[in-house]
Amino acid sequence: MTSEDRFPSHIAIIMDGNGRWAQGRGLPRIEGHRKGIESVREVVTASRESERVSHLTLYAFSTENWSRPKFEINVLMRLLKRFCADELPMMQKNSIRFTTIGTVERLPAGVRKAIDKTVQETARNSRMT
Repeated sequence: MTSEDRFPSHIAIIMDGNGRWAQGRGLPRIEGHRKGIESVREVVTASRESERVSHLTLYAFSTENWSRPKFEINVLMRLLKRFCADELPMMQKNSIRFTTIGTVERLPAGVRKAIDKTVQETARNSRMT
């Protein structure tokens, strides 16, 4: 069996440490979260281009994150909402299906609406989930 044969078709990533990354560089924690979006784009692109990855799971907001300062939670929610809108054209172009797991109903209504729209508009995409 070659290493290519063992290449995973499903990759899962726990997104952690963006705030600490920023603080370690003397930046506000929020800048780390923004940089995290760039990392997500890179991972999605690399996974899609590999043609071997059919599923990519990103664990992005744990229940413990609700205990963060309200300002930081609000910024994270705005980033997620914007991500859904900004990345939808790329998902459509590359036939990427966006789905969610977890307790989405706890998210603010505007964020849920953006997520629902992205889920609905990518439901028929089949190249990668």
